[in-house]
Amino acid sequence: MADGKHVASSGPVQPIPAFDPPAKPKRNKYALACSFLASMTSILLGYDIGVMSGAILYIRKTISMTDVQKEVIMGILNLYSLLGSAAAGRTSDWIGRRYTIVFAGAIFFAGALLMGFATNYAFLMAGRFVAGIGVGYALMIAPVYTAEVAPASSRGFLTSFPEVFINFGILLGYVSNYGFSKLPTNIGWRFMLGVGAIPSVFIALAVLAMPESPRWLVMQGRLGDAKRVLDKTSDSLEESKLRLADIKQAAGIPENCEDDIVAVPKRHHGEGVWRDLFLRPTPAVRHILICGVGIHFFQQASGIDSVVLYSPDIFERAGIKKDTDKLLATMAVGFTKTLFILVATFMLDKVGRRPLLLTSVAGMILSLVGLGTGLTIISNSDHKLIWAVALSIGSVLSYVALFSIGMGPITWVYSSEIFPLRLRAQGCSTAVAVNRVTSGVISMTFLSLSRAVTTGGAFFLYAGIACIAWVFFYTLLPETRGKTLEEMESSFGTFFRWRRTAAASKGNKGVGNGQVEMGNTH
Repeated sequence: MADGKHVASSGPVQPIPAFDPPAKPKRNKYALACSFLASMTSILLGYDIGVMSGAILYIRKTISMTDVQKEVIMGILNLYSLLGSAAAGRTSDWIGRRYTIVFAGAIFFAGALLMGFATNYAFLMAGRFVAGIGVGYALMIAPVYTAEVAPASSRGFLTSFPEVFINFGILLGYVSNYGFSKLPTNIGWRFMLGVGAIPSVFIALAVLAMPESPRWLVMQGRLGDAKRVLDKTSDSLEESKLRLADIKQAAGIPENCEDDIVAVPKRHHGEGVWRDLFLRPTPAVRHILICGVGIHFFQQASGIDSVVLYSPDIFERAGIKKDTDKLLATMAVGFTKTLFILVATFMLDKVGRRPLLLTSVAGMILSLVGLGTGLTIISNSDHKLIWAVALSIGSVLSYVALFSIGMGPITWVYSSEIFPLRLRAQGCSTAVAVNRVTSGVISMTFLSLSRAVTTGGAFFLYAGIACIAWVFFYTLLPETRGKTLEEMESSFGTFFRWRRTAAASKGNKGVGNGQVEMGNTH
């Protein structure tokens, strides 16, 4: 007490640093612009998904196809995109993240034109093949580039941009369906598909104004260029220095090296990466791989592409018969998805990944059960039940809304930030490959599944998968909010015991802080 009085009388009390929370940095506008431009490539995938759901109604009036062929043409792009996502890891390490994005836009441009000029089923399939490769490139590279540019304080916000643009692309596709549906049938669907080539040109040109990823620059030994990019994309010069030091350490460059250009041993063909990822991973890498692959699998296995791609079919089974009414109802799905994904982007860095993800999946389960119930009642009723129709439509809208606030964006945010630098390109490629395979299987089996177990039964099955997903996320996925990409690995490796590890880590930090605080009070 005497010491305390003496300090009080000697002058104004100085603030204790340990108790002064740092001021929240303003959002970095340069990093925001870079992430915005890179993520625009995701419009291409969204547009293709959205436009195909309505265009197929008119394509079938021009090009004859069976229900199985319809399923294949709707979902095959996801499997074709595997080639793009598999090649994107090596391409992005070879020519850089930025030029890989430009390359993705060029491929999709060619694919959109081929689909627009298709005269038969085989020609249309060729266009889907080319467009699918472009989509695979875009899906892998946009989240990786954004995660590598973004400062830790806003990485969740910025890395969710690809999912925002996927949703915006879906909405554009739905609007295109409705707008061009007024044209003659043989021309309307060609415009729907061909117009997708236009955004890819503007995206490719805009991306050329972006800087290269600082992590890729360091891997090339271009430390001076990397430092300039980090100075612009960090919240402070101190953070820029810390980020550069972390990246140099991960790349095997001595911390005291200050040269603008240094020699970095080249690892041709990604030697050792696949071995460290699959054959001899550390416990942390194995845990990261399970989480990264698992979240991508469950994102698609819970049925989102069945709802988005087959919205017109679902609304028809719910009692909406006119094509234009089905397209209008489908546009409502697009508006709902886009609105709620915007809500999610502002919550990711405030609320955290886990709370949003678990809330999202729980809501999706309830919505899928509601949709399955409504469609089952409608299919077994002799007359139109307005309340069942309303339940079905409301469940579709609530499902896409809840998907968009958590499962949709967090899948891309989480997987792009957890892999270590040396394994990031190949790790994200693997996760995206799982995403596309699962999406392809789901979208190419929906009609057959509906015939086998009824449409309502299909959505009950998706609800069951979503339940398993919730348990998987709750037990295995640590929170990653606020961690730098280089310190992320320490959160993984203990699998189901990650909470105990996190608590111990937090306790150690608390002890350290307590010592500093005690020192400041003496």
